[in-house]
Amino acid sequence: MNIDAPPAAWHARVRALFPGVCVSAVIASAAAFLSQHYGAPVMLFALLLGMAMNFLAAEDPCRPGVEFTGSQVLRIGVALLGLRITVAQVAAIGWHPVLLVVASVVLTIGLSVIAARLLGFKGLFGLLTGGATAICGASAALALASSLPSHPLKERATLFTVIGVSALSTLAMIIYPMVVRGLGLDAVQAGIFLGGTIHDVAQVVGAGYSLSRETGDAATLVKLLRVAMLVPIIVVAVVSTRLGDAPAGAAQGMTAGNEQGGTHRPPLPWFAVVFAALVAINSAGWIPRAIVVLGTDAAQWCLVAAMAAIGMKTRLVELAKVGIKPIALMVGETVFLALFVLAFVRWWG
Repeated sequence: MNIDAPPAAWHARVRALFPGVCVSAVIASAAAFLSQHYGAPVMLFALLLGMAMNFLAAEDPCRPGVEFTGSQVLRIGVALLGLRITVAQVAAIGWHPVLLVVASVVLTIGLSVIAARLLGFKGLFGLLTGGATAICGASAALALASSLPSHPLKERATLFTVIGVSALSTLAMIIYPMVVRGLGLDAVQAGIFLGGTIHDVAQVVGAGYSLSRETGDAATLVKLLRVAMLVPIIVVAVVSTRLGDAPAGAAQGMTAGNEQGGTHRPPLPWFAVVFAALVAINSAGWIPRAIVVLGTDAAQWCLVAAMAAIGMKTRLVELAKVGIKPIALMVGETVFLALFVLAFVRWWG
């Protein structure tokens, strides 16, 4: 909303957002209570409680606030996590995660484009799903879709990708922590694996901090490195369309009405910029300890509320409406990324 908008417009906006934000905050509080008393991860409780209240996200009074909490509040929470991390911690992880992120993003997207063509889809549909898997989930899908030209199938392709990557990311958040425990990875290795494989930022944070603070910090750093790959991949998508590849969409099983797109600027990951700025300022020791503590607590509450909102928006049943091939493509991308990152972690471990 425009900061120069009149007070009446701000008042109307707040009134529209309040019910959904309030519901997300109540679920977050319930999740925190259950976590404190039963010892399970607060993020998991927030997700499950949110999914149980799924009907609220479909109701007009709550929908705008739930959407706001699941997007903007999430980004605020991730940005504030920069207060928990310093340059010294980044240096302790080393340059290997940077190499891992570049290699995994390039290979995952490249193989996705090839696999999409083999399955009968357009190459840019593979770029769309592969980019969402390799970079930052639904945010990457929306950003990439906004950079592609208009096409009758683009809207349906984007919708499927957002639903699919959100569902797979939620499953990964639950399953991958058990995987790293079973494999005996240490805290940093586990963080690199979680940050390098789980699709969405919220689920990376949820999985990482459910294990330990060190794991969560490492996972968040690696995830932000993946987010930084969004801009160069968007450039590749634009260049690919100009070289004559057909617009993104499936050749079969995915139809939709005409959609006007391709002219909007892709959303920039401003939260990543704020995250990096807070890391730099905190590393210089310019932020009082009390502010750091307050900011990290606020980040935790923002993330738990966002997780509750994401749970309310999750509709796994919608995946049944598409054919098996798109699902197989995204599952294959997810499995490849997990195996590649695990092999890298084991090799450099």
